[in-house]
Amino acid sequence: MVSEEKRKEILERLKKGVIEFDEDMVKEAANEALEVGMDALDAIMNGLVSGMEEVGNLYEKGEYFVPELLMSADALYAGLDILKPHVKAEDIKVSGQVVLGVVEGDVHDIGKNLVKMMFEVAGFEVVDLGKDVPLEKFVEESLNTKADIVALSAMMTSTMLGMPKVIEMIREKNPNAKILIGGAPVSKDAAEKWGADGWAPDATNAVREAINLVKGLKREIMGDKSE
Repeated sequence: MVSEEKRKEILERLKKGVIEFDEDMVKEAANEALEVGMDALDAIMNGLVSGMEEVGNLYEKGEYFVPELLMSADALYAGLDILKPHVKAEDIKVSGQVVLGVVEGDVHDIGKNLVKMMFEVAGFEVVDLGKDVPLEKFVEESLNTKADIVALSAMMTSTMLGMPKVIEMIREKNPNAKILIGGAPVSKDAAEKWGADGWAPDATNAVREAINLVKGLKREIMGDKSE
């Protein structure tokens, strides 16, 4: 079993490799993670994804631009190609369909793109509506796709206020869908106040929250069938 010190050292190299778009560093760290018996999902979530989240922060601050984002993504996918085949089936016990988008008036989609990538890594089928999505579009697509989860993102306080409107419309038209919200101005208190099923401050937590929501949804369905 890998020591905690070694685990942290490998995670740091995975993270640094993504931030510095160093594909060789990422590949070496990913291969070593497997050689020493690290959990592949741990390496992905707490190494590669942590690095990409930091890249997203640098982009939002204006320190990184689109070329850096693309090179970091290449480094991340180089690591994913090595690690993903070794993710244990029991770690990803559910899959589902997610409708995902940034609410109307908001064009900040770096966080949404990170979340999309992580949903796909975790085995979800993602319908990406993009950015500046009309509020009614979330409702339409949740009905068209029979999505398990509708995920809303906002990076501005003004656009965040569209979220409760979407939640209300989805509750009326598609009550079985679980609703997950996130973004810099969004808080757990807001999620509870607006009636969302889940809230996440970052990509890793969004995926964990989504997996839990789908598990709960499938338990409810199985419960209904047994009655």
